[in-house]
Amino acid sequence: MPVHIILASASPRRRELLDQIKVTYKVCPVDLDETPLPNETPLAYVQRLAAEKSAACQARLNTRTPVLAADTSVILNNVIMGKPKDQDDALAMLTQLSGGTHQVYSAISLRGREHNQAVSITEVTFRRLTEAEILAYWRSGEPVDKAGGYAIQGMGGAFVESIKGSFSGVAGLPLFETAELLSKQGIDLFK
Repeated sequence: MPVHIILASASPRRRELLDQIKVTYKVCPVDLDETPLPNETPLAYVQRLAAEKSAACQARLNTRTPVLAADTSVILNNVIMGKPKDQDDALAMLTQLSGGTHQVYSAISLRGREHNQAVSITEVTFRRLTEAEILAYWRSGEPVDKAGGYAIQGMGGAFVESIKGSFSGVAGLPLFETAELLSKQGIDLFK
């Protein structure tokens, strides 16, 4: 089967989501500095990172095959919550998310004949978490390397009281927006 796209990500979640919609891909991860720029808004941040990842991958491979990149960030009170550095950082993040609503911004960038971008913004409400639950969750290993310290598609899904928006966007690749961008590049999922 021919490769539809190059995926500029090592994320197993993004691969699973592309598999779900039957997009064939080759994986070519890109490692960039993900430090927010001074005064950079969360929206500008995720858009910039997704665009930089797709550009870096396209330049490295010098390919005509479309390159898809994404960036997903958890935002609380307009502040970007990164990936936890350690146990204390994860506990602090999850304590802040407990019992409240935050946003998940997921930007995608697709470079081929042209460059197109899209962003999914989803509101996620957590139930109130106990300190013991948060600690047990950390010990499960799941929060490591996850934006905001949780994975909605894993055990962290038990913390989610409700979402308003895209489940796949929270998991790391908004499928509705991805399908739209693929269509603009001539890749129709339903033909």
